Amino acid sequence: MKFIGFLLFFSCAGLLVNAQVKLPQPLQLGKNDTIRTYVTEVDGELMPMYVGKEVIIRDVRIFKTQADHDNYRRLKYNIYKVLPYARYASERYAQLQRSLATTTDKRRQKRMVDTCENEIKGLFKKEIENLTISQGEILIKLIDRQTGNTSYEMVKDLKGGIKAFMFQSLARLFGHNLKESYNPGEEHDMEAILQEAGFYANQN
Repeated sequence: MKFIGFLLFFSCAGLLVNAQVKLPQPLQLGKNDTIRTYVTEVDGELMPMYVGKEVIIRDVRIFKTQADHDNYRRLKYNIYKVLPYARYASERYAQLQRSLATTTDKRRQKRMVDTCENEIKGLFKKEIENLTISQGEILIKLIDRQTGNTSYEMVKDLKGGIKAFMFQSLARLFGHNLKESYNPGEEHDMEAILQEAGFYANQN
């Protein structure tokens, strides 16, 4: 361990020496230089540098058939339809997890879960009931994408295994599967639409 520490010390010292050797000279400002900006060294010359937002460049999508184009437009419509619910579910679930971590009192935790459940029901009950099967499937996948947990796992974690089984059985009657997960490697079109909408996966 001492030998490794010895190597690390001299490696870091070498980096510091190199950094000091390559350190650029202070920028000389002229009488008209009034805007401060970052600079970077390019081929030994200092150049202004601006750090902007990430820009994603995509090819123009060309569809083989009109049917493919129609399917893509339908998928995009359905995704935009459920995006508000997915956004809210992600943010509310993260908020609930933070709240649950503040106490070990089981009764208080249960009240927090019930409050969250009633809040979501009150906001979206009518709208979610009117979702199509395709829209419901997309919503389930987006919840997994944003929280890292399938809808089934979330219900089981918050309400217990019996409630999760009941919800799963009910969902099956309407053609849904709460255990549905999201795989960006398989959902190319969906992922492209989500990123176009600025809806990036959370890394919680």
